[in-house]
Amino acid sequence: MPASANLLTPENCALVLIDQQAGLAFGVQSIDKQTLLNNSLALVRTAKAFDIPVVISTSATKVYSGPLLPALHAELAEHPVVDRRSMNVFEDEAAFAAIQATGRKKLLFSGMLTEACISFAVLSAQEAGFESYVVADACGGLTATGHDMALRRMQDHGAFMTSWLQVVLELQRDWTRKATYDAARAIVEANGGGYGIGLNYARDMLPH
Repeated sequence: MPASANLLTPENCALVLIDQQAGLAFGVQSIDKQTLLNNSLALVRTAKAFDIPVVISTSATKVYSGPLLPALHAELAEHPVVDRRSMNVFEDEAAFAAIQATGRKKLLFSGMLTEACISFAVLSAQEAGFESYVVADACGGLTATGHDMALRRMQDHGAFMTSWLQVVLELQRDWTRKATYDAARAIVEANGGGYGIGLNYARDMLPH
């Protein structure tokens, strides 16, 4: 049976990272900051493992927000970063051009703040004919309520909510896909909490 068109594949999606910067992370209260970093790292590693195009955009780097978070920069050291003045990447000519250049219509969104730069981009993406997938546990809001309200508004406009773990498992789907098996499993083991610990245990302790 052919794969459902509703499912993400390495060939049909791109990752858009928006304002993953320390200055904004300081204000995040919707999720533990270390958990947010862990989840964002897992998502970036997933994009690399499955060779998914990544668009990185920052804002106010010289004023308040600072550069891309060092841990993410280490994963994407050679990747260009589009800095902008507009809160909305779809209202920035260079950032929008970078998204269009991926050639993908399914866009995964991660970043800060959920109430502003994420929701503005997603609402614009929906209007422009893209399919938006908000990786909700790799987005941070100023408050839990604000984060949740922003997710609801985006969902009301047709965006899909997902998690970093769902993304990596959806892209892999079949553990016999050897080309990405080791990388996908390593991401889950490193970033997947109890599930990752269980996979590690099964590999090292149970008979093969």
